[in-house]
Amino acid sequence: MQTFSAFSLIRRAFGGHAGWQPQWRAPEPKAAYDAVIIGGGGHGLGTAYYLASEHGIRNIAVLERGWIGGGNTGRNTTIIRSNYLFDESAALYDHAVKLWEGLSRELNYNVMYSPRGVMMLAHTVHDEQVFKRHVHANRANGVDNEWLTPQQAKEFCPPLNISPQLRYPVLGAALQRRGGTARHDAVAWGYARAADALGVDIIQNCEVTAIRRGFDGAVEAVETTRGTIRTKKIGVVTAGHTSVVMAMAGLRVPLESFPLQALVSEPVKPVFPCVVMSNTVHAYISQSDKGELVIGAGTDAFVSYSQRGGLHVPAHTLDAICELFPMFRRMRMLRNWGGIVDTTPDRSPIIARTPVPGLYVNCGWGTGGFKATPGSAHVFAWTMARDEPHRINAPFTLERFRDGKLIDEAAAAAVAH
Repeated sequence: MQTFSAFSLIRRAFGGHAGWQPQWRAPEPKAAYDAVIIGGGGHGLGTAYYLASEHGIRNIAVLERGWIGGGNTGRNTTIIRSNYLFDESAALYDHAVKLWEGLSRELNYNVMYSPRGVMMLAHTVHDEQVFKRHVHANRANGVDNEWLTPQQAKEFCPPLNISPQLRYPVLGAALQRRGGTARHDAVAWGYARAADALGVDIIQNCEVTAIRRGFDGAVEAVETTRGTIRTKKIGVVTAGHTSVVMAMAGLRVPLESFPLQALVSEPVKPVFPCVVMSNTVHAYISQSDKGELVIGAGTDAFVSYSQRGGLHVPAHTLDAICELFPMFRRMRMLRNWGGIVDTTPDRSPIIARTPVPGLYVNCGWGTGGFKATPGSAHVFAWTMARDEPHRINAPFTLERFRDGKLIDEAAAAAVAH
């Protein structure tokens, strides 16, 4: 079975120039590995890369039931930012932004990181007070953020409508200039290629069906559709289906799964210079390198494993976009899609050891997973390698739900969930 069949798409996507002719290994799973990562998205592949590159653990298998980057990594809207309110969240997301800044150079692969700025609009007095609080909290944590008047917001993003006759007029905006976008699938490919070069086995079409535990309760193997694989360390990074996988080890996790929708327009010439988000009108927008307007909102209101959400969400989102940016009213939508996101009660992730020895989990990101990819993978690899948390992910434990030490970014995330 060809393990990297999906990677034949890469050369077509990037022109297949003669200077890059990857020779992917296509291994059958070995009988045993030092560590197994369940989930072949950006977080899982990044974890494998950092385990190999920084911790010297190279006898690793990444198991993906579908194809590499075919889950939430390939379905997100590419936004990167670290303007979170609470100290713990700001530290985690800014760690990721700092890694994003040098990721193309480190992986020797262009992930198309573009620090074009993320601007969050205030439409009410409450919005204005909340975002100014964000600005001050971010600056206290060494994270860049600044307040703009409506006129300054218009200068930074000329298509923005700041007319006072709007249903929700723009009263100002918070701007993080280091925020921006990256190409989602390129991140998966970059980490996959770098991990593969270090000896990591990346195995597609390999669904995990059970996790075996020994007499001492520790993990000892995973059962898959391609046979049994023995291991003493398992990292679960399966966005949208974490509860199902963790149940295989006899654990319940405090997660709910929701559909999350997005859409893109027909491609046009460069016209939109940044990322604009609005919680009040429930929409955000940027422009991809291919010229498409990338548009999204928050999660659907119902719990589901479906990748098709309610039609009212994209309809309301487009209404908001057309009001904020009247020049786009005649644009046609090219396609829309949905992903599945795991969400914790406090809307902050879990990056931690579990009560089962040798079992680790990275989940619960809600709408924040992509932007955290390198930072999340980096600290999760540390946790798996050393069996202890990195100082950055130490607050994001399972035990916080027992102890009440929540990191409640539900409202502070600056985008509606």
